Amino acid sequence: MKRALTRRRFRMGARICKAVESSTLLLATMVSVPFYAVSGSTASPVKWTIQTSLEKQNQALTESHSKTSDLQEAKVVLEKMTAAGITRPSTVEDVRKAYLFYPKLSGTPEHVFRVEDRQIPGPAGNLTIRIYSSKPTTGVPILVFFHGGGFVAGNLDAYDTPLRSVTNRCECTVVSVAYRLAPEDKYPAAPEDAYAATKWVAEHAVEIGGDPARMAVGGDGAGGNLAAVVTLMARERGSPRLVFQVLIYPMLDTSTMRPSWFTESDAPSVTREVKHGVLSAYLPVAASLSDPFVAPIRAESFTNLPEALVIAYGGEDPMRVEGEEYVRRLKRDGVAATISLYPNAVHGFFLMAGQLAVGKECINEVATAVKNALSGK
Repeated sequence: MKRALTRRRFRMGARICKAVESSTLLLATMVSVPFYAVSGSTASPVKWTIQTSLEKQNQALTESHSKTSDLQEAKVVLEKMTAAGITRPSTVEDVRKAYLFYPKLSGTPEHVFRVEDRQIPGPAGNLTIRIYSSKPTTGVPILVFFHGGGFVAGNLDAYDTPLRSVTNRCECTVVSVAYRLAPEDKYPAAPEDAYAATKWVAEHAVEIGGDPARMAVGGDGAGGNLAAVVTLMARERGSPRLVFQVLIYPMLDTSTMRPSWFTESDAPSVTREVKHGVLSAYLPVAASLSDPFVAPIRAESFTNLPEALVIAYGGEDPMRVEGEEYVRRLKRDGVAATISLYPNAVHGFFLMAGQLAVGKECINEVATAVKNALSGK
Protein backbone atom coordinates (compact mmCIF):
# COMPACT_ATOMS: atom_id res chain seq x y z
CA MET A 1 0.00 0.00 0.00
CA LYS A 2 2.77 2.45 0.96
CA ARG A 3 4.76 1.66 -2.19
CA ALA A 4 1.65 2.13 -4.36
CA LEU A 5 0.98 5.51 -2.72
CA THR A 6 4.57 6.61 -3.29
CA ARG A 7 4.36 5.53 -6.94
CA ARG A 8 1.16 7.54 -7.44
CA ARG A 9 2.70 10.61 -5.77
CA PHE A 10 5.85 10.24 -7.89
CA ARG A 11 3.81 10.15 -11.10
CA MET A 12 1.44 12.92 -9.97
CA GLY A 13 4.45 15.09 -9.14
CA ALA A 14 5.86 14.37 -12.58
CA ARG A 15 2.64 15.57 -14.22
CA ILE A 16 2.61 18.73 -12.09
CA CYS A 17 6.28 19.40 -12.87
CA LYS A 18 5.60 19.03 -16.60
CA ALA A 19 2.64 21.39 -16.46
CA VAL A 20 4.60 24.05 -14.60
CA GLU A 21 7.58 23.64 -16.91
CA SER A 22 5.49 23.97 -20.02
CA SER A 23 4.08 27.30 -18.85
CA THR A 24 7.27 28.82 -17.42
CA LEU A 25 10.19 27.50 -19.44
CA LEU A 26 8.91 26.80 -22.95
CA LEU A 27 10.04 30.09 -24.47
CA ALA A 28 13.36 29.99 -22.64
CA THR A 29 14.28 26.53 -23.88
CA MET A 30 13.05 26.28 -27.46
CA VAL A 31 16.48 27.22 -28.80
CA SER A 32 19.25 24.69 -28.24
CA VAL A 33 22.39 25.36 -30.25
CA PRO A 34 25.09 22.69 -30.72
CA PHE A 35 28.49 24.18 -29.95
CA TYR A 36 31.11 21.49 -29.70
CA ALA A 37 34.17 20.63 -31.79
CA VAL A 38 36.71 17.88 -31.84
CA SER A 39 40.20 18.23 -30.51
CA GLY A 40 41.57 15.74 -32.98
CA SER A 41 41.73 12.54 -30.93
CA THR A 42 39.97 9.41 -32.20
CA ALA A 43 40.21 7.47 -28.93
CA SER A 44 37.63 7.39 -26.17
CA PRO A 45 37.07 9.77 -24.49
CA VAL A 46 36.91 12.54 -27.06
CA LYS A 47 37.82 16.05 -25.93
CA TRP A 48 35.52 18.77 -27.18
CA THR A 49 35.87 22.50 -26.90
CA ILE A 50 34.09 25.43 -28.50
CA GLN A 51 36.30 26.08 -31.49
CA THR A 52 35.74 26.40 -35.25
CA SER A 53 32.96 25.38 -37.60
CA LEU A 54 35.37 23.14 -39.51
CA GLU A 55 36.30 21.24 -36.37
CA LYS A 56 32.65 20.89 -35.49
CA GLN A 57 32.04 19.13 -38.82
CA ASN A 58 34.46 16.39 -37.75
CA GLN A 59 32.24 15.33 -34.87
CA ALA A 60 30.37 12.51 -36.63
CA LEU A 61 33.56 11.14 -38.15
CA THR A 62 35.33 11.12 -34.79
CA GLU A 63 32.49 9.37 -33.01
CA SER A 64 32.37 6.69 -35.70
CA HIS A 65 35.80 5.51 -34.51
CA SER A 66 34.54 4.56 -31.04
CA LYS A 67 35.61 1.17 -29.75
CA THR A 68 33.55 -1.92 -30.54
CA SER A 69 34.52 -3.34 -27.14
CA ASP A 70 32.87 -0.35 -25.44
CA LEU A 71 29.60 -1.19 -27.14
CA GLN A 72 29.85 -4.85 -26.17
CA GLU A 73 30.61 -4.02 -22.55
CA ALA A 74 27.74 -1.55 -22.39
CA LYS A 75 25.39 -4.18 -23.79
CA VAL A 76 26.39 -6.66 -21.08
CA VAL A 77 25.91 -4.05 -18.36
CA LEU A 78 22.47 -3.11 -19.70
CA GLU A 79 21.51 -6.79 -19.69
CA LYS A 80 22.54 -7.03 -16.03
CA MET A 81 20.57 -3.88 -15.20
CA THR A 82 17.51 -5.32 -16.95
CA ALA A 83 17.84 -8.60 -15.07
CA ALA A 84 18.07 -6.66 -11.80
CA GLY A 85 14.92 -4.74 -12.67
CA ILE A 86 16.49 -1.29 -12.43
CA THR A 87 16.00 0.12 -15.93
CA ARG A 88 13.49 2.92 -16.51
CA PRO A 89 12.78 3.58 -12.81
CA SER A 90 9.37 5.12 -12.11
CA THR A 91 9.42 5.71 -8.34
CA VAL A 92 11.80 6.99 -5.69
CA GLU A 93 12.11 3.41 -4.47
CA ASP A 94 13.13 2.30 -7.97
CA VAL A 95 15.87 4.93 -8.16
CA ARG A 96 17.14 3.90 -4.74
CA LYS A 97 17.15 0.28 -5.81
CA ALA A 98 19.28 1.19 -8.82
CA TYR A 99 21.85 2.97 -6.65
CA LEU A 100 22.11 -0.09 -4.45
CA PHE A 101 22.89 -2.14 -7.55
CA TYR A 102 25.41 0.12 -9.30
CA PRO A 103 28.23 -0.50 -6.77
CA LYS A 104 28.14 -4.19 -7.74
CA LEU A 105 29.64 -3.03 -11.04
CA SER A 106 32.39 -0.91 -9.46
CA GLY A 107 35.06 -3.59 -9.14
CA THR A 108 37.48 -4.26 -6.28
CA PRO A 109 38.09 -1.34 -3.89
CA GLU A 110 41.67 -0.10 -3.85
CA HIS A 111 43.66 0.42 -0.68
CA VAL A 112 44.24 4.07 0.21
CA PHE A 113 46.45 5.48 2.92
CA ARG A 114 43.59 6.44 5.22
CA VAL A 115 39.78 6.55 5.19
CA GLU A 116 37.91 8.35 7.94
CA ASP A 117 34.23 9.11 8.52
CA ARG A 118 33.44 12.31 10.40
CA GLN A 119 30.42 14.18 11.65
CA ILE A 120 30.47 17.89 10.88
CA PRO A 121 27.90 20.61 11.62
CA GLY A 122 25.33 21.21 8.90
CA PRO A 123 22.36 23.56 8.44
CA ALA A 124 19.93 21.13 10.13
CA GLY A 125 22.15 18.92 12.26
CA ASN A 126 25.30 16.92 11.69
CA LEU A 127 26.43 15.81 8.25
CA THR A 128 28.54 12.73 7.58
CA ILE A 129 31.60 13.09 5.38
CA ARG A 130 34.16 10.48 4.38
CA ILE A 131 37.74 11.65 4.02
CA TYR A 132 40.12 9.74 1.74
CA SER A 133 43.80 10.55 2.23
CA SER A 134 46.28 9.51 -0.44
CA LYS A 135 49.46 9.95 1.57
CA PRO A 136 50.72 10.84 5.05
CA THR A 137 51.96 14.25 3.92
CA THR A 138 50.00 17.44 4.50
CA GLY A 139 49.13 20.39 2.31
CA VAL A 140 47.76 18.27 -0.56
CA PRO A 141 44.97 19.37 -2.93
CA ILE A 142 41.35 18.67 -1.98
CA LEU A 143 38.39 17.44 -4.01
CA VAL A 144 34.96 17.74 -2.37
CA PHE A 145 32.66 15.23 -4.06
CA PHE A 146 28.85 14.95 -4.13
CA HIS A 147 27.29 11.64 -5.12
CA GLY A 148 24.57 11.19 -7.72
CA GLY A 149 21.13 9.67 -7.38
CA GLY A 150 18.64 12.21 -8.66
CA PHE A 151 18.59 14.00 -5.28
CA VAL A 152 16.62 11.02 -3.89
CA ALA A 153 19.21 8.22 -3.74
CA GLY A 154 22.91 7.44 -3.32
CA ASN A 155 25.19 7.35 -0.29
CA LEU A 156 28.85 7.30 0.74
CA ASP A 157 29.20 3.53 0.41
CA ALA A 158 27.88 3.50 -3.15
CA TYR A 159 30.78 5.75 -4.22
CA ASP A 160 33.49 4.27 -2.04
CA THR A 161 35.23 2.23 -4.76
CA PRO A 162 35.56 4.90 -7.50
CA LEU A 163 36.58 7.58 -4.98
CA ARG A 164 39.34 5.38 -3.61
CA SER A 165 40.68 5.12 -7.15
CA VAL A 166 40.39 8.88 -7.71
CA THR A 167 42.22 9.52 -4.44
CA ASN A 168 45.16 7.33 -5.39
CA ARG A 169 45.46 8.72 -8.91
CA CYS A 170 45.11 12.42 -8.14
CA GLU A 171 47.30 12.14 -5.01
CA CYS A 172 44.87 14.39 -3.20
CA THR A 173 42.44 14.33 -0.31
CA VAL A 174 38.91 13.48 -1.41
CA VAL A 175 35.99 14.40 0.82
CA SER A 176 32.73 12.62 0.01
CA VAL A 177 29.59 14.31 1.37
CA ALA A 178 26.37 12.62 2.54
CA TYR A 179 23.82 15.37 1.99
CA ARG A 180 20.13 15.14 2.86
CA LEU A 181 17.90 13.43 0.30
CA ALA A 182 14.41 14.11 -1.01
CA PRO A 183 11.52 13.59 -0.64
CA GLU A 184 12.23 13.43 3.08
CA ASP A 185 14.23 16.67 2.83
CA LYS A 186 13.37 18.79 -0.17
CA TYR A 187 15.26 21.67 -1.75
CA PRO A 188 17.19 23.64 -0.52
CA ALA A 189 18.40 20.95 1.90
CA ALA A 190 20.84 19.28 -0.53
CA PRO A 191 22.63 22.38 -1.89
CA GLU A 192 22.80 24.01 1.54
CA ASP A 193 24.35 20.82 2.94
CA ALA A 194 26.77 20.68 0.02
CA TYR A 195 27.84 24.28 0.51
CA ALA A 196 28.14 23.89 4.31
CA ALA A 197 30.35 20.84 3.88
CA THR A 198 32.56 22.58 1.33
CA LYS A 199 32.93 25.60 3.58
CA TRP A 200 33.78 23.36 6.54
CA VAL A 201 36.44 21.56 4.48
CA ALA A 202 38.02 24.89 3.51
CA GLU A 203 38.05 26.08 7.11
CA HIS A 204 39.49 22.76 8.39
CA ALA A 205 41.68 21.92 5.42
CA VAL A 206 44.93 21.94 7.38
CA GLU A 207 43.36 19.72 10.03
CA ILE A 208 42.58 17.02 7.44
CA GLY A 209 45.94 17.38 5.68
CA GLY A 210 44.76 19.53 2.80
CA ASP A 211 45.51 22.90 1.25
CA PRO A 212 42.58 25.37 1.35
CA ALA A 213 44.09 27.29 -1.57
CA ARG A 214 43.81 24.25 -3.84
CA MET A 215 40.23 23.07 -3.65
CA ALA A 216 37.94 21.59 -6.28
CA VAL A 217 34.36 20.37 -6.24
CA GLY A 218 32.87 17.57 -8.26
CA GLY A 219 30.04 15.13 -8.60
CA ASP A 220 28.03 13.00 -10.98
CA GLY A 221 24.40 13.39 -12.05
CA ALA A 222 22.59 15.24 -9.29
CA GLY A 223 25.95 15.54 -7.54
CA GLY A 224 27.24 17.39 -10.60
CA ASN A 225 24.33 19.78 -10.17
CA LEU A 226 25.29 20.33 -6.53
CA ALA A 227 28.94 20.92 -7.41
CA ALA A 228 27.96 23.57 -9.96
CA VAL A 229 25.54 25.15 -7.47
CA VAL A 230 28.24 25.26 -4.80
CA THR A 231 30.48 27.26 -7.15
CA LEU A 232 27.68 29.81 -7.55
CA MET A 233 27.06 29.92 -3.79
CA ALA A 234 30.75 30.33 -3.05
CA ARG A 235 30.98 33.22 -5.52
CA GLU A 236 27.90 34.97 -4.13
CA ARG A 237 28.74 34.38 -0.47
CA GLY A 238 32.41 35.25 -0.80
CA SER A 239 33.92 31.91 0.22
CA PRO A 240 35.42 29.41 -0.09
CA ARG A 241 37.72 29.99 -3.04
CA LEU A 242 37.38 27.13 -5.50
CA VAL A 243 39.87 26.45 -8.27
CA PHE A 244 38.18 23.74 -10.32
CA GLN A 245 34.89 21.94 -10.93
CA VAL A 246 34.51 18.51 -12.50
CA LEU A 247 30.97 17.59 -13.45
CA ILE A 248 30.22 14.03 -14.57
CA TYR A 249 27.06 13.79 -16.72
CA PRO A 250 25.53 16.54 -14.55
CA MET A 251 21.87 17.49 -14.26
CA LEU A 252 22.14 21.23 -14.84
CA ASP A 253 18.64 22.26 -15.91
CA THR A 254 15.05 21.56 -14.90
CA SER A 255 13.81 21.78 -18.48
CA THR A 256 13.11 18.76 -20.63
CA MET A 257 11.98 20.79 -23.63
CA ARG A 258 15.13 20.27 -25.67
CA PRO A 259 14.55 17.90 -28.60
CA SER A 260 17.01 15.36 -27.16
CA TRP A 261 14.67 14.67 -24.24
CA PHE A 262 12.07 13.46 -26.73
CA THR A 263 14.38 11.53 -29.06
CA GLU A 264 16.01 9.76 -26.09
CA SER A 265 12.72 8.82 -24.42
CA ASP A 266 13.60 5.11 -24.51
CA ALA A 267 16.91 5.46 -22.65
CA PRO A 268 17.41 2.69 -20.06
CA SER A 269 17.98 4.96 -17.06
CA VAL A 270 17.57 8.73 -17.40
CA THR A 271 14.37 9.47 -19.29
CA ARG A 272 12.11 12.49 -19.48
CA GLU A 273 9.62 10.81 -17.13
CA VAL A 274 12.31 9.90 -14.63
CA LYS A 275 13.67 13.43 -14.59
CA HIS A 276 10.22 14.89 -13.99
CA GLY A 277 9.67 12.37 -11.22
CA VAL A 278 12.87 13.03 -9.29
CA LEU A 279 12.48 16.79 -9.64
CA SER A 280 8.94 16.64 -8.33
CA ALA A 281 10.22 14.69 -5.33
CA TYR A 282 13.12 17.12 -4.84
CA LEU A 283 11.44 20.49 -5.32
CA PRO A 284 8.73 22.02 -3.16
CA VAL A 285 5.69 23.36 -4.98
CA ALA A 286 6.82 26.96 -4.52
CA ALA A 287 10.28 26.39 -6.00
CA SER A 288 11.26 28.34 -9.10
CA LEU A 289 12.48 26.16 -11.94
CA SER A 290 14.70 29.00 -13.11
CA ASP A 291 16.42 29.45 -9.74
CA PRO A 292 20.16 29.02 -10.50
CA PHE A 293 20.58 27.11 -7.23
CA VAL A 294 18.08 24.62 -8.71
CA ALA A 295 19.25 24.85 -12.32
CA PRO A 296 22.80 26.31 -12.42
CA ILE A 297 22.62 26.69 -16.18
CA ARG A 298 20.08 29.48 -15.52
CA ALA A 299 22.60 31.74 -13.77
CA GLU A 300 22.70 35.24 -15.26
CA SER A 301 26.49 35.34 -15.21
CA PHE A 302 29.22 32.72 -15.16
CA THR A 303 32.06 35.14 -14.53
CA ASN A 304 34.55 34.37 -11.77
CA LEU A 305 33.55 30.73 -11.56
CA PRO A 306 36.22 28.01 -11.39
CA GLU A 307 37.57 26.30 -14.48
CA ALA A 308 35.46 23.30 -15.50
CA LEU A 309 35.66 19.84 -16.97
CA VAL A 310 32.28 18.41 -17.97
CA ILE A 311 32.07 14.72 -18.80
CA ALA A 312 29.25 13.57 -21.08
CA TYR A 313 28.20 10.39 -22.82
CA GLY A 314 26.15 9.18 -25.76
CA GLY A 315 25.20 10.79 -29.04
CA GLU A 316 22.47 13.39 -28.58
CA ASP A 317 21.92 12.36 -24.96
CA PRO A 318 19.95 14.99 -23.01
CA MET A 319 22.54 15.17 -20.24
CA ARG A 320 25.20 15.82 -22.88
CA VAL A 321 23.24 18.73 -24.34
CA GLU A 322 22.94 20.36 -20.91
CA GLY A 323 26.66 19.92 -20.33
CA GLU A 324 27.51 21.44 -23.69
CA GLU A 325 25.37 24.49 -23.01
CA TYR A 326 26.99 24.92 -19.59
CA VAL A 327 30.46 24.82 -21.15
CA ARG A 328 29.43 27.33 -23.82
CA ARG A 329 28.13 29.77 -21.20
CA LEU A 330 31.23 29.42 -19.06
CA LYS A 331 33.48 30.15 -22.03
CA ARG A 332 31.28 33.06 -23.10
CA ASP A 333 31.97 34.66 -19.73
CA GLY A 334 35.71 34.03 -19.83
CA VAL A 335 35.95 30.80 -17.83
CA ALA A 336 38.11 27.98 -19.19
CA ALA A 337 35.97 24.91 -19.79
CA THR A 338 36.13 21.63 -21.68
CA ILE A 339 33.63 18.87 -22.38
CA SER A 340 34.83 15.28 -22.70
CA LEU A 341 32.63 12.80 -24.54
CA TYR A 342 32.38 9.04 -23.98
CA PRO A 343 30.30 7.99 -27.01
CA ASN A 344 29.41 4.44 -25.93
CA ALA A 345 28.85 4.80 -22.20
CA VAL A 346 25.66 4.51 -20.15
CA HIS A 347 24.41 6.71 -17.33
CA GLY A 348 26.24 5.84 -14.12
CA PHE A 349 29.40 4.59 -15.85
CA PHE A 350 31.57 6.39 -13.29
CA LEU A 351 30.30 3.73 -10.88
CA MET A 352 30.89 0.82 -13.27
CA ALA A 353 34.67 0.61 -13.66
CA GLY A 354 34.58 -3.06 -12.71
CA GLN A 355 32.60 -3.80 -15.88
CA LEU A 356 33.28 -0.93 -18.27
CA ALA A 357 36.64 0.20 -19.61
CA VAL A 358 35.11 3.66 -20.07
CA GLY A 359 34.41 3.69 -16.34
CA LYS A 360 38.12 3.25 -15.65
CA GLU A 361 38.96 5.91 -18.23
CA CYS A 362 36.53 8.30 -16.59
CA ILE A 363 38.09 7.78 -13.16
CA ASN A 364 41.55 8.35 -14.63
CA GLU A 365 40.41 11.47 -16.46
CA VAL A 366 38.76 12.95 -13.38
CA ALA A 367 41.83 12.29 -11.25
CA THR A 368 44.26 13.64 -13.86
CA ALA A 369 42.17 16.77 -14.43
CA VAL A 370 41.92 17.51 -10.70
CA LYS A 371 45.62 16.84 -10.18
CA ASN A 372 46.66 19.11 -13.05
CA ALA A 373 44.23 21.89 -12.18
CA LEU A 374 45.24 21.99 -8.55
CA SER A 375 48.95 21.76 -9.25
CA GLY A 376 48.90 24.64 -11.72
CA LYS A 377 49.84 22.48 -14.72
